[in-house]
Amino acid sequence: MTDPRPTSYSRVSLGIMAHSSEANLLGNVHGGEIMKLADSTAGAVAHRHSGGPAVTAAMDEMTFLAPVHVGDIIKTYAQVNWAGTSSMEIGVRVEAQPWGNASDEPVHVASAYFVFVAIDDEGRPRPVPPLETETPGDVRRQREAEIRRAHRLARKAEIDQGREE
Repeated sequence: MTDPRPTSYSRVSLGIMAHSSEANLLGNVHGGEIMKLADSTAGAVAHRHSGGPAVTAAMDEMTFLAPVHVGDIIKTYAQVNWAGTSSMEIGVRVEAQPWGNASDEPVHVASAYFVFVAIDDEGRPRPVPPLETETPGDVRRQREAEIRRAHRLARKAEIDQGREE
């Protein structure tokens, strides 16, 4: 078994400037572009934590809180919230800041939870290191991730049962 990895081990932050090619007719960045950036950030975290390839298995939830405009600097912050045998939940926070004014506080524009599965060279699940929480916030995120996992598993069981009937 691999030694536990602390939450700080695999934290990742990415940043980009929003371009007009990513916007809708209102000048807001498409939600799908935000989702793609969040997924890429989560993928980097999953790769770091697991020590190799990992693939997106699910996006549990994505909440959009405010629009992102062309020219905004978009930053993502992500970390492992929970680690199981071969899967991990990665939490991503997305912030935006107008590019021309560094004194403006960044705005929390979206949050998302992704489930990644570590895979081997044949594409089969492989073990991931346990997660070592470091702060009270990490403990809270891990507890909430366990609740989301229980809900995912219960939903899947109910759907499977309904298909058997």
